[in-house]
Amino acid sequence: MSVALDSNTVLYEEKTLFVPRLDEVKEVLQKALALNFQEVTVEIVDCPNLTNEPYKLAGSGLGGSPTLMEVGGPPYLLPLVDRTKLYDMKTLAERAIGANKDILAVGAGAGPFPLRGTNCEGIYNLKIAADGKVLNKSYSAKVHGPEEKCVLESIPNSETKFGLLLNLFLSEGKSGKVLKVHCKKRIGSLNFIESIRFALLDFYKEKCVGLGGMFLMKTGNAHQHVMRDFSKTPINTEEELNQWLKFYEMPAQLNAVGTLITHENDLDLRLQHFHSFSSSNWGGHYHYDTTPDIVEYEGYFNIAERVIRVDKPVNTHQFGRD
Repeated sequence: MSVALDSNTVLYEEKTLFVPRLDEVKEVLQKALALNFQEVTVEIVDCPNLTNEPYKLAGSGLGGSPTLMEVGGPPYLLPLVDRTKLYDMKTLAERAIGANKDILAVGAGAGPFPLRGTNCEGIYNLKIAADGKVLNKSYSAKVHGPEEKCVLESIPNSETKFGLLLNLFLSEGKSGKVLKVHCKKRIGSLNFIESIRFALLDFYKEKCVGLGGMFLMKTGNAHQHVMRDFSKTPINTEEELNQWLKFYEMPAQLNAVGTLITHENDLDLRLQHFHSFSSSNWGGHYHYDTTPDIVEYEGYFNIAERVIRVDKPVNTHQFGRD
């Protein structure tokens, strides 16, 4: 049986983030995203019930102590895997938000490799109730068989462990005001998340701003990867990494969850990270859409108040973070 690291003993760092007004962010995104998409509407709305179709989250809202959390990182995967880096999401989330509260945890990371018996992607989407009960609507995606098919599998309620690296948006799952971002027909070179992150970076400069939540890619196809099983030989370059990853063109609808932040903030942070799942057999790490003329996105995001860094690698590197 694989045992997770003690969430109370791993290195745990926390910083407050700059929290701009929603109405200001709305204007910033409306103006900047119009350079990258032909049709753009950014609104401040009451968060829809995200447990409903077509969103399929484990909790209804994105409000209440909105927090970004990054655990581990690519240095625990590359050049070679460190299998001791196994964590428990439930205990980490409860440490961050507090026990005896409802918690919604959504985000992108490496999967529960002991559960699957292989390396895999994790698409995390779970609710931890105040009484500790877990509703897990997360998935793993793996490369399977000689034909290297993408296989998407549900993660059971009993499994809250994950390996190696994770970018998580935490909240109490409460209703409230959120940013709704709707874009159609990409005319620029930036992907959906880059277009949001660069807009915030350009406007807020040195102030560190973070968002988390989910988006739908409603039409079109996306270029996404799934990690193959752990490499037996060291991976030291982006070229070697891209040979190891398995890339797919995945069709809509894709439901993506994750985080973005404008600065590394002296915490060795990954600046953006979203993974998607679908109602078919597709799931993986979002890179960009491949059908700009027909693509349509609909996203719901909240502004994070703080960022928490867990088990930051001592020896780090910058590749493997796209």
